[in-house]
Amino acid sequence: MIELYYSAMSPNSRRVWVALLEKNLEFQLMPLKLNGDQFQPDFLSINPFHEIPVLVDNGFKVVESLAILDYLEVKYPAYALLPNAPKDLAIVKMVEMVTANKLLPEIIRLFTVSLGLTALNPEQIDQVKQKILTILQFFESLLDNRPYFGSENITLAEAVAGTVVPFLPLVGVPLNDYQKLNAWVDRLKQRPAWIKTQYTPEQLEDLKTRTIANYTAAKSHQN
Repeated sequence: MIELYYSAMSPNSRRVWVALLEKNLEFQLMPLKLNGDQFQPDFLSINPFHEIPVLVDNGFKVVESLAILDYLEVKYPAYALLPNAPKDLAIVKMVEMVTANKLLPEIIRLFTVSLGLTALNPEQIDQVKQKILTILQFFESLLDNRPYFGSENITLAEAVAGTVVPFLPLVGVPLNDYQKLNAWVDRLKQRPAWIKTQYTPEQLEDLKTRTIANYTAAKSHQN
């Protein structure tokens, strides 16, 4: 049996959750409350880095969300989430890596600013937003007349970017100027995997409260 250790508000967790659903695999959700569960001995024996998500497949433990996605794709190829054509595969992998390494960190910066936890002046905020707009323009250029990145079918690009890009309006970056990307987001929101994994307003408020508490605790330890 596959087990997914996750938190509903973690985009890294959600991308794996979506992939499991899209591949129609049987799995068990193992929710963690990130106010201490990740430091408990039982979980540290699974992931010594005390991070989520973690996938356990018949005793084999996989950490790091992108590694988990690649593992699932090779281990369970019945419903492929990666295209075979070299250019299409490159598109999918570029979207994955740009989202994980470039887009998500900037979203987190704006999120902490919105909570009053990070002090950025207007010029710095504009610089962050410009980085995000550059990414969105890049994504827009990669979408063609097919409904998904590099494919007629859902791919890992959707599992990764599709669980991050829709969050942008919440941090003050609208998607109105990106026609193809907007249509892509609308398509994803109608899919059962996205509906099932969508966070609730209560979960979003809990994330805000937890983020503030974590920053406060970290600052007090520094002092």
